[in-house]
Amino acid sequence: MLIELGGVRLLTDPVLRPGFAHINRRSAPPSPEIAKRLDAVLISHLHLDHLDLRSLRRLDGPFRLLVPRGAGPFLRRKGFVHAEELSPGESCDVEGVEVVATPAVHDERRWPVRGPRAEPIGFVIRGARSVYFAGDTDLFDGMNGLEPSLDVALLPVWGWGPRLGPGHLDPERAALAARLLNPSVAVPIHWGTFYPRGRRPGDRLTAPPREFAARVAELAPRVTVRVLEPGASLALTP
Repeated sequence: MLIELGGVRLLTDPVLRPGFAHINRRSAPPSPEIAKRLDAVLISHLHLDHLDLRSLRRLDGPFRLLVPRGAGPFLRRKGFVHAEELSPGESCDVEGVEVVATPAVHDERRWPVRGPRAEPIGFVIRGARSVYFAGDTDLFDGMNGLEPSLDVALLPVWGWGPRLGPGHLDPERAALAARLLNPSVAVPIHWGTFYPRGRRPGDRLTAPPREFAARVAELAPRVTVRVLEPGASLALTP
């Protein structure tokens, strides 16, 4: 997700390549403009579909790299000497926009199993508007009231395969998250982009955001859901 607030450009968990490991992109590639004029890149956790070193090397610099506590040594060994670590509750200023790390319930490892570990986080971004980017997470204590008067919640509703393991939100649980967070707008993310090579996706590339919207209409009818196809954008009116 590219988030623009007051002219500040923040990119979250970029994977810009056609695939990684055994996973292929099933949507159009992102626009080259995504990689330009960035003020900061936000990394939520160490998994390959959120922290892709090759994609980070494609980005135009300089930019700040905000990462979970514990990820700094690994990234610095890979050449990203400017990585800045954040723990839940810690914040920093990016050109006048406040970026706050939030809790997340997700696996902290980078594969293989003996790889580095870092505590997963999400981010609340505060400027003229407030935006919550969840990264990958399950429901957690404190989600209710996480950010009063939240404008936009970017909520994962699926993943890159036919099923989800622990530490994820499916459409039902993401709708419960929308009820707890009570944003003005909820945008389902983490769907329709990647899938295992050689596997038939069925409806898993298209159905999760619609299932999410239907459940939000029942559980949190005051929340507006905006479903964006991969590559689409949303402009918030004053």
